Amino acid sequence: MPGTALSFTIHADGRSYEDTFLIRAGVIAGWTGRDKVALEKHIVELEELGVPRPASTPIYYRVAAARFTTADAIECTGPDSSGEVEFMILQSGGRRFLGVGSDHTDRKVETYGITVSKQMCDKPVAAELWALDEVLAHWDRLLIRSHAVIGGAKVLYQEGSVAAMLPPEEIIAGYAAGFSDGTAMFCGTLAAQGGIRPAERFEFELEDPVLGRVIRHGYDVAVLPIAG
Repeated sequence: MPGTALSFTIHADGRSYEDTFLIRAGVIAGWTGRDKVALEKHIVELEELGVPRPASTPIYYRVAAARFTTADAIECTGPDSSGEVEFMILQSGGRRFLGVGSDHTDRKVETYGITVSKQMCDKPVAAELWALDEVLAHWDRLLIRSHAVIGGAKVLYQEGSVAAMLPPEEIIAGYAAGFSDGTAMFCGTLAAQGGIRPAERFEFELEDPVLGRVIRHGYDVAVLPIAG
């Protein structure tokens, strides 16, 4: 089975160490909101861009493992893509780890094919992971946020608690194909402040205020021309 190898700094069991994980299956869990009002807001936000309502919530989109990257720049065809911060669950060696990434998506393609749109762009992830079992006791205290650089100005794009989404074990349990070693899953996002829009740079982070630590990453977006 094809896969992509990514190196991470792992924080677990009171120590930090480097390890390389082989991602064999990429999954984007969509519409995972715990708060149905907030969930509806995000659905309406996408409907305004022409994206149809999901057939079910949550819903799980497969994406090529090769789309996951820790690079600090990605290339996208045309100017209609944008990022969104999501917490990520990755399993290796029978243990689950927590990270953060951006479900960068082609919004124009999304209006006629959500599954295809998920495949169009790379999925940048931070090169750090926490042991999931070490944060579950204070899960709802975790925060995710993103900033976008638009027209040279850095603005707050998304911010809120992971409590806006279903708990990770519930999201994983809903994935019928099963969650095993080599699976990496994005688990939902927050509404964009000011609406979904493209940016020349996207930065995101996952904060644990209980243990006093943050995972951060950012990437530049290069727009490739559309010929013809």
